[in-house]
Amino acid sequence: MATTLEVQKRETKPHSNITSIRNAGRIPGVIYGYKAENVPVSVDSLTFIKAVRDNGRNAVFSVAIDGAKLNVLLHEYQIDPLKGDIEHIDLLAVNMSEEVEATVTINLVGESKGVKLSGVLQQVLYEITVSATPDKLPEVVDVDITDLDIGDTITVADIPKNADYEVITEGEEVVATVAAPRTSDEPETTSGEVAEPEALHGSDEAEEK
Repeated sequence: MATTLEVQKRETKPHSNITSIRNAGRIPGVIYGYKAENVPVSVDSLTFIKAVRDNGRNAVFSVAIDGAKLNVLLHEYQIDPLKGDIEHIDLLAVNMSEEVEATVTINLVGESKGVKLSGVLQQVLYEITVSATPDKLPEVVDVDITDLDIGDTITVADIPKNADYEVITEGEEVVATVAAPRTSDEPETTSGEVAEPEALHGSDEAEEK
């Protein structure tokens, strides 16, 4: 069942209107897709952030526009690089019976054989694209690395198939590998897993005015 998210329609012409919306603690956005054509909206910032944290990045939200209810996904969003605030969101209206593509975080689980032998785990890929009906989109895809030995590599093709969704990312993409332990005469570098980037990424597209 979709979580209700309250949105308000907004005017789009004056640039000062965008500023006033943000100063009021709201995020400007747009809804497009199934039965919606570029509807400018705004949503309370704290409510939106809490909704995404509680329900997940790929959760389906129910919104009401002009008396009509739509099911939407968070498709893109822009972040202020200095303040870290969400500046703009794109909400994709979806048909619950049709498949859509979404980005999903990869979660490595288990302790690999290679790491137990002092190997260095290197995660190369942090996200994959999957296709599923909106209600079946996963938040994360777990990848078991228990049997990963020194010199071994896991690719996208090694991810077990799931009846709820289809992995779209190319199968030859490397997910993780375990490198041999460094010798004492090698230059010292940071060991261990590569730091994971932020789970969500903003869109580089220009904001709607």
